[in-house]
Amino acid sequence: MADWQKNNLHILVINPFGIGDVLFSTPLLRNIRKNFPDSFIAYLCNKRVAPLLEHNPCIDEIFVFEKDEWRALWQRSRFAFIKKFLLFLSRIRERRFQTAIDLSLGRQYSFFLWLIRVPKRIGFDYKDRGVFLTHKIKIEGYYYKPVPAYYLELSKFLNIKPSQTKLEVWLTPEEQEKAKDILSKEGIVPGRDLIMGVVPGGGASWGKDALLKHWNYDKLANLVSNLIIHYQAKVILLGDERERAICDMVAVKANNKPINLAGKTDLRTLASLMKYCKLIICNDGGPLHIAVAMGVKTVSIFGPVNEKVYGPYPASYEHIVVTKDVPCRPCYWKFRLPKCERRICLEEIEPQEIMQAIYRVMGY
Repeated sequence: MADWQKNNLHILVINPFGIGDVLFSTPLLRNIRKNFPDSFIAYLCNKRVAPLLEHNPCIDEIFVFEKDEWRALWQRSRFAFIKKFLLFLSRIRERRFQTAIDLSLGRQYSFFLWLIRVPKRIGFDYKDRGVFLTHKIKIEGYYYKPVPAYYLELSKFLNIKPSQTKLEVWLTPEEQEKAKDILSKEGIVPGRDLIMGVVPGGGASWGKDALLKHWNYDKLANLVSNLIIHYQAKVILLGDERERAICDMVAVKANNKPINLAGKTDLRTLASLMKYCKLIICNDGGPLHIAVAMGVKTVSIFGPVNEKVYGPYPASYEHIVVTKDVPCRPCYWKFRLPKCERRICLEEIEPQEIMQAIYRVMGY
């Protein structure tokens, strides 16, 4: 008998978005598992974020749905697309889900849930797109509270009174050893050296607009040099392959040279490296939320986005967000970003302001 057949309650959670959004759903998963310990819980997400859900005890199965790959298949052959998509739906239907929680804010996923006869379909009715949902909360966007709090609100349809929980990423001992080996090859010894991680990029889910979340690279290079001098810290630059050029530039510009690991790690290795850091300095984006999930102190820099909604969760004195008090921020509203000739919300933040935040969170 397959594992999924041994459980009476089968629940599917759908979240097609980026790192932060998926990690924001882990408190919801924890509350579902706590209240339905014997349930079978599956998660549908994109290929990039799926590794962060591996080894999570709240998830029994992960379905990967990569929209770009499906679009490419449609362009090559509509017949092949339809055949493969029907097989994918059949695989999900085989699990006999009684309940699905659709966090997509669209109508497509809930339509297919209706099509394969999932009886209870929970989600948000955004812009009247919740027509195929059976249980829904009408929203105009995420405005006044953290995104995880919005997600947890949906648990009322499962008769769950949610408890406050943190973001979660589960690592294996082998992954921690791998990260330790990477640091060792760079002459860094966890426990002996003070390690600080700096993420110059982030915000990949915004695509080409991710740059609009990034703090000035010259100022960041100055900050890196100050960290090495003031704290005698081993500073590691972190980022994926697409951010290698950014990290290379920061490394070159810094007077005191950091260790550049950009492009040399996958998401799970990134999380493992962060676990050894005393502090992570980063922009608004997925790496911030990975660091929070790892229980590492953070100083993050927010420009156009509302930190009260998309900032570290739960809010804590160990996580300081640096913003600039300008009348136009936050300007990211209803999932739209207006054109901006000069990003004063980020450009007017100076290195000394970040250092002051670091002093506060480090305690010295």
